[in-house]
Amino acid sequence: MRRSCLGKSAQEKKFSVTYYRAEYERNIERVNSKQGRYMKGKRQSTVEPVFGTLTQFMGLRKINTIGIEQANKVMHLSAMAYNVKKYLKFTQKRVKSGARTLALAAFVKSVFQNLFSACTKHQKLDYNL
Repeated sequence: MRRSCLGKSAQEKKFSVTYYRAEYERNIERVNSKQGRYMKGKRQSTVEPVFGTLTQFMGLRKINTIGIEQANKVMHLSAMAYNVKKYLKFTQKRVKSGARTLALAAFVKSVFQNLFSACTKHQKLDYNL
């Protein structure tokens, strides 16, 4: 029986139980519940693709700032860039007249000017355009 349990080279078998075992078990139950499975699917379809795109294609593997406020600013700017890029792809398919393209270009220019001025002055971003 010893050989079947320990194998050929092991002298003893150790079992370790963490102090936080109750919390681990509660979390496992929560994740495996019906609502937990639903939330996992929802997160996989909405949030994870955005983070994957930001880290893989838009250079956000590292945030080279000091402090939470500056890191928050970087994440806001990257989210805005992601949304503008997504918006431009969405509207390009439907645009047929040059007037709409010019209006969109003016809007994008004003957004980026506002972002640039807020970043250079270290002020809070104004989202009410």
